[in-house]
Amino acid sequence: MRHIFRIIRGVTRTNVVYCWFASVYASIATITASVLGKPSFIVVGGVDVAKEEELGYGLWISPWKSFLSRMAIKRAHRVLVVDESLREEVASRVRYAGTNIEVLPTGFDSQFWTPLGTKETSVLTVAAVTTEGRFKIKGLDILFDVARSLPDLRFTVVGVDQVLSTMFVPPGNVFVVPAVSQIDLLRYYQRAKVYCQPSRREGLSNTLCEAMLCGCIPVATDVGGSTRAIGENGIVVRTGDLSGLASGIRRALGMPDRVGDAARERIASLFPKQRREERLKELLNELGR
Repeated sequence: MRHIFRIIRGVTRTNVVYCWFASVYASIATITASVLGKPSFIVVGGVDVAKEEELGYGLWISPWKSFLSRMAIKRAHRVLVVDESLREEVASRVRYAGTNIEVLPTGFDSQFWTPLGTKETSVLTVAAVTTEGRFKIKGLDILFDVARSLPDLRFTVVGVDQVLSTMFVPPGNVFVVPAVSQIDLLRYYQRAKVYCQPSRREGLSNTLCEAMLCGCIPVATDVGGSTRAIGENGIVVRTGDLSGLASGIRRALGMPDRVGDAARERIASLFPKQRREERLKELLNELGR
């Protein structure tokens, strides 16, 4: 309750409300802004419109949370989604026309996420995983099975909580590392030749795009914005296709470095940080006209 009052007080003192994720807190801010006649923005990332009941994942599993999220999304001045697939999901989930939805991809800093030197013959996956449901949403159980079928290859998974890494024991060729700093994460990207994103669900994966900017050859499942991000510069397989994922990883490791270079150019061209910044400024400036 203390946080709710803080949010309401904050909205009364400001001109615009900007929320990342259509969460319960965002709903309080957005509904308050609507009552006061102030504009609000909600950035939808994916979990905030997810309803994966079997995996216990997604805000929409909860009836009261989904009710608040629906109210917030409908009342927002603009709902920004990071991929076209989320536009459709938001409109369907909320059951409205979605006229306030705009696709505005995440922007990435190609000056920070850069390649460096020769790549190792290894496979990298990065996922912030602190729950069993998220472990499966990110497809790490699938990755472990694939790694068992490729015992001669080295896999590294960054971002898994240490407790979960004992619950889901990885095969001997998979090295699990807890969350690291951005600088250390950059080094992991720069070393790995292949980046694997085996997710069951994604919006527009930050880690996939960061890895591609670092010259990794991507292998990913066909969920969310992954297909658009990769294009022809990597390998996309059906979700849950273990043999396809294994053969895709093997193929990617045999590809020339120029494929990783092309992957970098694609992300730098499609999702520059400056483009997102410019559009956000335009949206704010439109409010004053």
